[in-house]
Amino acid sequence: MTTKPHFLGSLRRVPLREAWRHEASDFTPWLAEPENLGLLAEALGIDDLEPVGTEQWVGEFKVDILATDGDEQVIIENQLAKTDHNHLGQIITYAAGIDARKVIWIAESFRPEHIAALQFLNEHTTEALNFFGVQIELYRIGDSPLAPKFEVVVKPNAWAKSGREQAKAVTASTPTKQLQLQFWLTLVEALAGKAPGIRPQKPRAQHWQQISLGRSGFLLSATASQRESRLGVEVYLMGSGAKERFRHLEGKRTEIESKLGFPLEWQELPDAQACRIVLYRQDCPLQDEGRWPDYLDWMVTHIVKFDAVFRPAIRGLP
Repeated sequence: MTTKPHFLGSLRRVPLREAWRHEASDFTPWLAEPENLGLLAEALGIDDLEPVGTEQWVGEFKVDILATDGDEQVIIENQLAKTDHNHLGQIITYAAGIDARKVIWIAESFRPEHIAALQFLNEHTTEALNFFGVQIELYRIGDSPLAPKFEVVVKPNAWAKSGREQAKAVTASTPTKQLQLQFWLTLVEALAGKAPGIRPQKPRAQHWQQISLGRSGFLLSATASQRESRLGVEVYLMGSGAKERFRHLEGKRTEIESKLGFPLEWQELPDAQACRIVLYRQDCPLQDEGRWPDYLDWMVTHIVKFDAVFRPAIRGLP
């Protein structure tokens, strides 16, 4: 005769409001903690999520959490209830307003029509934009502490999107886009040979190429403007603390420019939640491929200098 082991308890699901009475004042601050964002990132199968800020304004609305995944902005919208149409509209608005690359909608449960809507968005948007639906659940064994669980109910079909994007690139890419992509592929190769410690993002057919500076809210970017025939290397600050951090760096302007060996343009961008510190090189048309070796030497040299000077300065900011 067998007996039930006395040390086994029963796992029971607990209502979310037992842990978080209020969505904005309780759940959002809890989720924004780095260790809890780490749990979410693990459930989603992405490398990391670093918090930028909570309650970030986008027009007349506020994003619950703005985070980064490497160089890309991530929106996280929370609901301690079943999903509704208002939040579906908000995540689409936020994605457009912030130019996010990942949108994560967290809720107690998902209505079938909202699962279908997220799947539709994943199937009909570009490879760069991805929507996730995540159910948050709480469990307890006996009197044990509450244990959260993230259950992913919608995620992008990366293979299908990638295939469609490659087909689009072949059939619809303009000569300018093809030229941009080839230029950044060549730059990334040059950086790998001369500065292997600097890790750019995957090159795309656009006028900029981003590099992480090791802290959320900051990016090192190389730019190649076809319209203005201009190259650039810049530090781009974004998020709610961008202006304050910009002023901290600007207070060290003399020291920074002395270490770099050249002056910079310090652009506070008063109409944006961002700032830019940039060096331009004029009269550099990208279509003049014969000059690419010179362009690339200039870019690699200045990217290395920017990284060496700004990375420690940014790390030391409050």
